[in-house]
Amino acid sequence: MHAFLKAADAVDHLSRWFGYIASACVLIACLVSAGNAGLRYTFSLGSNAWLEMQWYLFAYLVMLGAAHVLKVNEHVRVDLIYGSLSTRGRIWVDLFGLSVFLLPAMIYLLMLCWPPALDAMRTGEISPNAGGLLRWPARLALPIGFALMTLQGLSELIKRIAMLTGHLTADLHYERPLQ
Repeated sequence: MHAFLKAADAVDHLSRWFGYIASACVLIACLVSAGNAGLRYTFSLGSNAWLEMQWYLFAYLVMLGAAHVLKVNEHVRVDLIYGSLSTRGRIWVDLFGLSVFLLPAMIYLLMLCWPPALDAMRTGEISPNAGGLLRWPARLALPIGFALMTLQGLSELIKRIAMLTGHLTADLHYERPLQ
């Protein structure tokens, strides 16, 4: 179990690092958006490339940040009973959700989006818009994000099993949404 926990810790660090990149994408997207709007309204200058850059940054912030959100237990969940369960009950719900829903879905989506991303890289696909960008960086966000979510899902699965077997102290901090 110790080796599995070390692997889970490495995945957690990887997710944290990509979470920082996702945070940077938020800032860069805001700056690009503000600069693009300022140039458009002040000097009547516009660029499809800058608009597409915003979309690409948004894709990366969502896809790279998702694994970190799962890691810190802030992901969206249907909270019908989760908040009122005991810690052991929460662990079992998490194990079920990770193994039955998250991991199969992420692996399936990864298998679906990897070939188009490789094809876009191989062909050098570009946007049909005038002045548009290469498409492969945007298409690559999906398999990277799904791969990160798969790894983080495995990490969470390992940690939940370790919690059940007493190899790890259960720390499932969860705040029920206010709305």
